[in-house]
Amino acid sequence: MASKAIKFLEAHQSKTPSRFAEEATWRKENASWLRWSRQLAVTLIGYMQDNGMKRADLASKLGVTPQYVSKLLSGTENLSFKSIANIEEKLGISCLAICKG
Repeated sequence: MASKAIKFLEAHQSKTPSRFAEEATWRKENASWLRWSRQLAVTLIGYMQDNGMKRADLASKLGVTPQYVSKLLSGTENLSFKSIANIEEKLGISCLAICKG
């Protein structure tokens, strides 16, 4: 006889299979550039907080869409050096420092 907890879990089981393993593998394979992307995201979030900005404000300042800003803030956007330099120039900040880990 199944316990109450097992019955609950079975009743609420997702119909779609988990992609956890694939996503974990992807994160591991892309760990190097993801560190840089997260650092950029943290820098942009700090800039927004320091300047009382919302995503739409940052998008306007960068000349991009709010959806693109959301991608930047997710910490998973693979950017070129040219894109990073453009962000730094438009905001007057340095986005990346040498990060190890």
